[in-house]
Amino acid sequence: MMKAIIFDLDGTLLDRDASVEKFIRAQYKRLIAYVGNVPHETYISRFIELDCRGYVWKDKVYQQMVEEFPIQNITWEALLQDYINEFKHYCVPFLNLTQLLESLKKDFRLGMITNGFGQFQLDNIKALGIEHYFDEILISEWEGMKKPDPEIFKKAASRLKVLPQECMYVGDHPKNDVKGAQNAGMIGVWKKDAAWRQVDADYIIDDLLELIKIVKKRNEGHGLYI
Repeated sequence: MMKAIIFDLDGTLLDRDASVEKFIRAQYKRLIAYVGNVPHETYISRFIELDCRGYVWKDKVYQQMVEEFPIQNITWEALLQDYINEFKHYCVPFLNLTQLLESLKKDFRLGMITNGFGQFQLDNIKALGIEHYFDEILISEWEGMKKPDPEIFKKAASRLKVLPQECMYVGDHPKNDVKGAQNAGMIGVWKKDAAWRQVDADYIIDDLLELIKIVKKRNEGHGLYI
């Protein structure tokens, strides 16, 4: 029986692609005095390309941007600090996020495991207005381990006071999320991402609300429904 549902953040609850594009367009306008020599769409598309969907930290991205383009009178460090300070204001949730968490919270303990820098990720979680739904939030920098290490999944289960086999984990990355969770003994749910086609997951969802039917069916006969 499932007793806890644990989520990834970026690409699962936070629509990171939409958030990044929203942020970088705003940054260009905000700092146009420094970056205006770079064509608007060029600045945006190159940032998104170098960002590699979040798998390259922005120090490397901005260093490359400053090297490639005629960006004037501002350092890559200042651009990075702007990203750290401002990104939280541009966070876009996936559709039905609050509705899903409201439903699940009635019957399950909820957790989150996300790779990334502690305060930065926590700021983004708070920006989505969802922090209060979660019993435990594990951020890799603060935990000293990261996905797909099974130990961070087991640590989350322990802190939620459940067994790994009583947990369902939902994420968008086949290795970091789905396989990592399965290797820890959890049920792995893949939230579809166009970057991958064939993913070996226990369940596959397109929309977050599909999860409600999955957990209801899985716990059928155990007296725990949504």
